[in-house]
Amino acid sequence: MANTLINAKEQLRKAIIAAFEKAIESGELIKAELPQFIIETPAERKNGDLATNAAMVGARSFRTAPVKIAQAIEKNLELSGTCFDRCEIAGPGFINFFYSAGFYTSVLRDIESEGESYGQSDYGKGRKVMVEFVSANPTGPMHMGNARGGALGDCLAAVLDKAGYSAYREFYVNDAGNQIEKFASSLEARYLQLYKDDIVFPDDGYQGGDITDHAKAFAEEFGDKYVEAESNERRKALVDFALPKNIAKMQSDMEKYKIHYDNWFFESELHKSGAVKAVVDLLTEKGLTYEQDGAIWYKNKDVCTKLLLAEGKTQDYIDKLELKDDVLIRQNGNPTYFTADIAYHKNKFDRGFETLIDVWGADHHGHVMRMKGAMDAIGCNSDEFKVVLMQLVKLVSGGQIVKMSKRTGKAIQLGDLLEEVPVDSARFLFNTREANTQMDFDLDIAVQQDNQNPVYYVQYAHARICSILKALAAEGIEPRSCTDEELSLLTQSEERELIYHISEFSSEIISAAKEYDPTRITRYVTQTATLFHKFYNACRVKCGEESLMQARIALCLAVKTVIKNVLDMFNIDCPETM
Repeated sequence: MANTLINAKEQLRKAIIAAFEKAIESGELIKAELPQFIIETPAERKNGDLATNAAMVGARSFRTAPVKIAQAIEKNLELSGTCFDRCEIAGPGFINFFYSAGFYTSVLRDIESEGESYGQSDYGKGRKVMVEFVSANPTGPMHMGNARGGALGDCLAAVLDKAGYSAYREFYVNDAGNQIEKFASSLEARYLQLYKDDIVFPDDGYQGGDITDHAKAFAEEFGDKYVEAESNERRKALVDFALPKNIAKMQSDMEKYKIHYDNWFFESELHKSGAVKAVVDLLTEKGLTYEQDGAIWYKNKDVCTKLLLAEGKTQDYIDKLELKDDVLIRQNGNPTYFTADIAYHKNKFDRGFETLIDVWGADHHGHVMRMKGAMDAIGCNSDEFKVVLMQLVKLVSGGQIVKMSKRTGKAIQLGDLLEEVPVDSARFLFNTREANTQMDFDLDIAVQQDNQNPVYYVQYAHARICSILKALAAEGIEPRSCTDEELSLLTQSEERELIYHISEFSSEIISAAKEYDPTRITRYVTQTATLFHKFYNACRVKCGEESLMQARIALCLAVKTVIKNVLDMFNIDCPETM
């Protein structure tokens, strides 16, 4: 894909290198290895569109003051044929560069020619990336953390796809292990309590009303058939009845949330296939397990210590972590969740995924290091195991924290949220704060249809452009292709600022992909809307000069494309009227 901003930076890099070489050849600089310099956007764009520290970092190599190096670069710099028309030396030796009119014209040409593809790049080179997110416990309803994780994970996968990766969305269903045993014992108790008075509910059982609801529904269908059955038979029947209903509700909620997974992976399949046992055998073969008190333990402390030392951590730092070994197989012969998790992540790598990204709650931060260590231990690349840790989310209404649903009087679940809040609002708002920050989700703002609601604000900018074009069409004014000379008429500061901003779209997507942070894109498109409104208020689209009017129409169309491409990427509606 064409990208004027990226091309401009590459042009500038080559021009600076050529200027260095000419200065060396002429004797203005001594012969030395060229420095590694950066090209970046200045904090204050009034100082330049791009800037370089080439002279500053070259001082040692060329054994001269940075300002003299900058003067030599400026003297030998050839900007003809590039997107720049001048440069200035600032401070002790920074060099600031300014775009020519051709840059702004090229940006609008890119958007016009690429349309819905604008913003895409091949940065990821098709690399296969697995994004696993939500993966809620199927023994109960999904909660607000799952709502945030769902929006973050789905939009992160969308960003990765746009950046040229091949992203795959997966939900890991924990339908085996200790939580299912607890689910079974909880269901059993609630079922038996319908027929007997002396049934004690287990201390560690699931207390949710959904357990009681399942038990009642089971009794309505089967009556007392299982009251006198063997406990194992009764528990299996109850789980076989209730678990598929919970999973179906999860799948339904995710679809309603506009999240479409490529795969729902069931933990039980790992156990059936022997993958869990195989990973224990593999670790044993590598001398990383031992038996104690009838259980099989994994040498987590040794593995993580080795990993941390390789990362440059000191022994004192490691000692403060108080690392401990982990149980792989309990005394009763059942594997732990950690064991299945190792097998699952090995399975991901075995399926050909080159990078694994997990979206986890912040309470799992202690699990990250031991999983990284386990990946190295089984021969996988821990550097390609990435975790996005997500902080808590609090629901707020009227400035007060909300814990209960008005409809049910119970703790708010994902399903409740999606009944009260438009899906587009939820998806957008959950992506307005970085995952590593705590978030207050304001229910009042989420349902508002005004500029206080960020998604409405962005959607309105798109609808406003559609309205402008419709009004012009009613007067017989239709968009037409502009010449470069006409597009170069867009010289107002509001016009230039807006064009520069939309030139950054692809770069923003790449940065969001590199940082695993889709919130960069919601901030970007919100700023796009702000700059458009600023432009529209300062520059009349329907002006006296036809050429300038068509150039401004072209700019409106370009902004419309960028906003639509963002909203489409995040699977958010992009209305033409509001």
